[in-house]
Amino acid sequence: MAEEEERVRFGIEGLDEMLHGGILPGTICAIVGTYGTGKTTFAFQFMKEGIEKGESCVYISLEEREDDLIKTFSQRNWNFTEYLNKKLFVINLDPTDFNLSLHSMKNELPALIKKTEATRVVIDPVSHFEGLFEDTSVRRTEMYKFIHLMGDLNCTLLVTSETDMHNPYSSRYNLVEYLSDTVILLRYVRPDDFSEIHLAVEVVKMRRSSHSRDIKPYEITNDTIDVFSEASVF
Repeated sequence: MAEEEERVRFGIEGLDEMLHGGILPGTICAIVGTYGTGKTTFAFQFMKEGIEKGESCVYISLEEREDDLIKTFSQRNWNFTEYLNKKLFVINLDPTDFNLSLHSMKNELPALIKKTEATRVVIDPVSHFEGLFEDTSVRRTEMYKFIHLMGDLNCTLLVTSETDMHNPYSSRYNLVEYLSDTVILLRYVRPDDFSEIHLAVEVVKMRRSSHSRDIKPYEITNDTIDVFSEASVF
């Protein structure tokens, strides 16, 4: 049963608890959230956990350059320099260059995963890749093809996605949550009296496994991500 399978942990105790030990290996997990909710930080932690376990990881950034990413790693007291091009492989793609980005995602990425035997792959944010396709039907077809391509590789894929401008519970193109096996939603919770704003995490979906249905507060510091599994945001 899925409950007895080995899990891929984030290394965030409260979140792994909500996931009943972690996500299932070889599956696709989407972290969906608006600006400032820490999507990239969760993705960094996912990679960090893998590297510390001796796994190879590939990180594809469609926003930040490699130098900027390393600076961000360092600011969080995560020194990845010694792992670069050994256990950590960083690719920066320019989403404005349609042909180059599409070729890299379809050809270079699978080749790199096979060559490095990467078991954890992060695409941050996948919504920039989705945005390459202006036509809705073409976007859906290309994303299905890409997801099937990644499914044939021996890795666990984590993608981040920005939320829709008008719906904080949906991804920008309302697509990745249907293609992913696990969906984790990050959002703000604002009490009616506006006395304090909380960050909250929810496991919206998890195929082939039970999971917590609770909404839990979390906090991001320079060193850690703390999900308070015993607390409530309400």
